[in-house]
Amino acid sequence: MTVLLFGASGYLGRAADEALRERGARVVRVGRAVPPDDGWVRHDLVRGGTGELVELLRAVEPRVVVNCTGQLDGTAAELVAANVTPTAALVNAIPQAVPSARLVALGSAAEYGRVPHGLSVAEDAVPDPVSAYGITKLASTLLVRDAVIAGRLDAVVLRIFNPIGADLPAGTVLGRAAQAMRVALRQGDDITLGPLGAYRDFVDVADVADAIADAALAPTAPEPVLNVGSGRAVAVRDVVAMLASVAGFQGRVIESGPAQPRSGAVTWIAADTTRVQRSLGWSPHQDLASSVRAVWQHA
Repeated sequence: MTVLLFGASGYLGRAADEALRERGARVVRVGRAVPPDDGWVRHDLVRGGTGELVELLRAVEPRVVVNCTGQLDGTAAELVAANVTPTAALVNAIPQAVPSARLVALGSAAEYGRVPHGLSVAEDAVPDPVSAYGITKLASTLLVRDAVIAGRLDAVVLRIFNPIGADLPAGTVLGRAAQAMRVALRQGDDITLGPLGAYRDFVDVADVADAIADAALAPTAPEPVLNVGSGRAVAVRDVVAMLASVAGFQGRVIESGPAQPRSGAVTWIAADTTRVQRSLGWSPHQDLASSVRAVWQHA
C-alpha cells in the first residue's frame, strides 16, 4: 500500500506518517521544502500546476492520497490559498491521474460555528462557520463531498476537533500557554492569555493520526465526512490549569489578551463520534491528562 502524504512535515502530517508506517504502508512524503532524505518529494499544492501534480500522482501511483496541509491564521486570501486551493487541485488531479486512489482530507470543527451548549454536534448539522478559517475549511470539505456524491472520487474528510499532544504548535491556545509558562518560569512572571471560558473538545494527536490511518487503509469507502474528537467538551480554563500543574507554574494566568478570531465566538463544541465509530471502528484511546503532559514535555 503506497500512500502519498502532503504536508508530511507539519504537526498532523508527522503523526500521520508515523501511524501509517506502523501499519505497514509505504509513505511517500511531500513538502514545499524537503530534507535530503529518501522518501521525500518536493511539490507545492498552492503554486504547482495541475500538469505537475498529475505527473507526480502518475509517477508514484498511490493507493491513497492524504492531505495534511493547511493554515490556521492569516488573511482571507492567505487562508483560501492554504486551505481551499490544495483540495481543489487534488480533487481535479486524482480522477485524471489515479482514478482508483482514495483521498483523505482534513477538515475542522470550525466548520460548524456556534452550536447549542451542552449538545454534541453530528456531521449532518448545518455548518455555519464564524471565521475565515472555518469558511475556508468548509469550502474544502464541500469540494470533496460533492466529488464523492458525483461519483468522481473515493474520498473522506475527517473533521478534526482540537488536537493536542506532543509538539503542539504555539498557534493554539495550549501551545501559547506552554510557551508563556516556560518563559515565566525563568523570569518569575505571570502569564497573559485570551479569554479561557469556552469549552473545547480536545483529542490527542496520536488518536487523530490513527483516524487518518484507519480512513486511508479501510477496505471500503468510509462515509464522506466524519468527526474526529474525544466526544467530551472541557473548559479551556481547566485544561490550562492542568498544564500549569504539570509545569509547576504557580503564577497567575491573566485572561486579558484578545480572543482568537478563528474561534472566539464559539463558546462550546463537542463531537458526536457515532458515525466515525460506525464507519471506521475508530475511538480515542489517549486520556486528557496524558495529552496535557505530552504538550509540556515535548513543547
